Amino acid sequence: MNEKQHPLTLAEILDRTASLYRSRFVVFFGIGFIPVATMILYAGAFVASFAWFGSTSSSRMALNVGNVLAWSFVGVTGLLALPVCLGATALGWAAMSHAAARAFLDEKFNVRGAYRYAWKHGWRYVWLYVVVAFFVAIAPVVVFFIAAPISAGLIALGERAGFGSVDALVSGAMFLILATLFLYAVWMLVRLCLAFPACVVEQTTAWKAIKRSAALSKGTKGRIILLYLLGTALSWLLALGFLVPVGILLALVPAANDPRYAQTLGIVMVFTWYGIWFLVQALTRPIYGIGLTLFYFDQRIRKEGFDIEWMMQRAGMILAPQPLPEAALPARTDPLLPGVSQS
Repeated sequence: MNEKQHPLTLAEILDRTASLYRSRFVVFFGIGFIPVATMILYAGAFVASFAWFGSTSSSRMALNVGNVLAWSFVGVTGLLALPVCLGATALGWAAMSHAAARAFLDEKFNVRGAYRYAWKHGWRYVWLYVVVAFFVAIAPVVVFFIAAPISAGLIALGERAGFGSVDALVSGAMFLILATLFLYAVWMLVRLCLAFPACVVEQTTAWKAIKRSAALSKGTKGRIILLYLLGTALSWLLALGFLVPVGILLALVPAANDPRYAQTLGIVMVFTWYGIWFLVQALTRPIYGIGLTLFYFDQRIRKEGFDIEWMMQRAGMILAPQPLPEAALPARTDPLLPGVSQS
């Protein structure tokens, strides 16, 4: 990308996101493919285990035994699936941010190089992903599961105290709690969504990347929300575009209305849906990665004059930062583009 760096409007960010994705589609799709494939592999194993144990059970007792075995398999496999999927997702976002940064700066990159770069500081990115997930998703869920039994207790106490039915009051309170938690999750998401680009480009620690994201996201949260809304709408459109033709084809199968094949068709439909979900996630994940990285650079241009520093560096007026030894990397404060020009 040789065009002059300058503050971008939302339309320009969306246009440049589409342009970068289209010009390097295979690489970006390959980066997004790996973490999604890891998750779909374990999800498919869980679904297949329930389907297999259920299909081999001919009696009610055997069915119960099959369910126990299936849940046991899920529990054992989940102990392995959780860290593997967590690590793959974190490394995938780091690799995507690295590739998007290099594409923005018109530098060469590939799938292997992006993941090799992310692997060098894998624990840092895993920890960053855990912190972001805690603030965005885990904390609201914990609050909800604490509030739910409290609301049930209030209903029981109200009925015993003779106040009549307080279901409507508690239901209204639960709705307000859910709405508040949802708004909190959205606000925290747009506040922390620039943490991965900041951590990858600046090679800083997870907590410093969190603080950088909170600072850089000021003044652009509305535009980021629009990016997420457009990405969500695109995901649903793609899912419907793939699912509707598949549903029509399955409905045209001669045995579709035969009760003997209902379970088989149900299993096929479940795996079809998982396959479509996998494809849609792999296709749309680069849009978020590229778009958020562009927002990161755009905010640095607006707030820190990054475009001037970059032009001075390209003109040779200032030297590009040199890579430091591994032990000295955490001591770097605010370099211009540490590590982005590395292969």
